[in-house]
Amino acid sequence: MPLINRAHEMQQHVAEWRRHLHENPEILYDVHETSRFVAEKLRAFGCDTVETGIGQTGVVGIIRGRHGDGPVLGFRADMDALPIAEESGKPWASKTPGKMHACGHDGHTAMLLGAAQHLADTRNFKGSIAVIFQPAEEGGAGARAMIDDGMMDRFAIREVYGMHNAPGLPLGEFATRKGSIMAATNEFEITVTGRSGHAAKPHSAIDPVLIAAHIIIALQSIVSRETDPLKALVVSVTQLNGGDASNVIPDRVKLGGTVRTLVPEIRELAKKRVTEIAEATASVFGGKADVVYHEGYPVTYNHDRETDFAVGIAQSIVGAAAVSSDMPPVMGAEDFSYMLESRPGAFVFIGNGDTPALHNSAYDFNDDAIPYGISYWVSLAETALAA
Repeated sequence: MPLINRAHEMQQHVAEWRRHLHENPEILYDVHETSRFVAEKLRAFGCDTVETGIGQTGVVGIIRGRHGDGPVLGFRADMDALPIAEESGKPWASKTPGKMHACGHDGHTAMLLGAAQHLADTRNFKGSIAVIFQPAEEGGAGARAMIDDGMMDRFAIREVYGMHNAPGLPLGEFATRKGSIMAATNEFEITVTGRSGHAAKPHSAIDPVLIAAHIIIALQSIVSRETDPLKALVVSVTQLNGGDASNVIPDRVKLGGTVRTLVPEIRELAKKRVTEIAEATASVFGGKADVVYHEGYPVTYNHDRETDFAVGIAQSIVGAAAVSSDMPPVMGAEDFSYMLESRPGAFVFIGNGDTPALHNSAYDFNDDAIPYGISYWVSLAETALAA
């Protein structure tokens, strides 16, 4: 099934929805107006069921095919924005200072709404489609909240599929891979305690700044000397805070950072070694390190059969040459991982063209991607649930 004609016809009004959402970004679970907008559209389309308040502010619409009973497939889009001041200069730029759709969730939501409208109008399939609109992807684990609220069982969802735009991937192209496609994320906080003193008499103090510097360097040995180079690991210290005056050695310094992994054994190794290295390094210099380790999103893991199917759908739309089925894994994280732990499915990337990067203040979703996204969702539904 090639790019569907109606997807082109829908592009303008779907882009208008997208730009409305872009102008009115909301953060984490506080997506009440976005959820209301989505629910109103789904009801207007004639969805058989529209339920709100799932996982606090999530929305699910059920569209039943006209060819009888069958399985339920879940299609997911995320709705939340980021706490970033927008500098895109677009006419539809954020009206809310300090918040913007810098990751394209406005585009994801609009494309799935467009697909829902078409599917509700045509219903050319057997079974049902659950269109899932999720809050709090950006660090709030909204996918897990919806699952914990019983979404998968309540709607009898058998498989689940997700999509994310990718700046740098040409417009009209798709990319994915079997297995680990995005990383697990963990965060650590290390409090290094020494003994304060005059900066001119460092021998009378225990310098936590020096200890912190050695910890930062030592943590990199987990990647360079303790991990198989074919098994990806990122350890990044991103925060260093301590001290108030140039002539005072402080009592304590705080470090913070992130760990990204693609396989469970490396995730466990990194957790163990971050703690051991910090504590041992501080002890060598006469100080103390207290480590708090937070486990975040798990690996986003694509299932084999469903990934092959998603690749075939994308190829049917844009041709085999425009679909990468073995893209390199991305070390960013994605809470669609929880849905893929709960049900088999696949996560794909859709080209956003030559645009600023995700989470960049100048980023904007490329509305020319809308027909490709709508066609993907519609083709996926009509092929998987063929009468």
